Amino acid sequence: MFIQTEITPNPATLKFLPGRTVLGKGTMEFTSASTTARSPLAVKLFAVHGVAGVFYGSDFITVTKDEGSDWQHLKPAILGVIMEHYMAGAPLLADGEGCSEANADSDVEFFDEADAETVTLIKDLIETRVRPGVADDGGDITFRGFRDGIVYVNMKGACSGCPSSTVTLRNGIQNLLKHFVPEVVEVRPV
Repeated sequence: MFIQTEITPNPATLKFLPGRTVLGKGTMEFTSASTTARSPLAVKLFAVHGVAGVFYGSDFITVTKDEGSDWQHLKPAILGVIMEHYMAGAPLLADGEGCSEANADSDVEFFDEADAETVTLIKDLIETRVRPGVADDGGDITFRGFRDGIVYVNMKGACSGCPSSTVTLRNGIQNLLKHFVPEVVEVRPV
């Protein structure tokens, strides 16, 4: 088994591509060892000293390290854990179920019903034009709400805590949405 790695715009996060489906649908993020009970792989990854976050996408795993660790020491251990997991044929989730957007994110969307048409357009733009690029960088972005011209989004994986995420939000996503949806005045992370 060959696992490719890719750097992400976030220097604290690496993207691991095992060459097979990781999470067929949706995404799943683990921000601490205490949240990993559902995933045997995440439990093992957090057992590697220095791992601070794990994120599953459709065909990739991103791992975020803590400030005191370096990739030179972490990367071989993480590769070993991922390879051992897949070679053993172990399930990604202990309950054997996949993940959908609904059970991956417990955050509830908020917006005024009068803005439903605008929100539909915003969500479509995020889904078709923004999420694929963010996934290429080892993360995910989801719509959370729209109020007073402000679009609220949730950034996960490599995008969460990335030094360039503010620039991405302002110069990329915000400009795109403002271009296609005149009602948008700003984009903010939640």
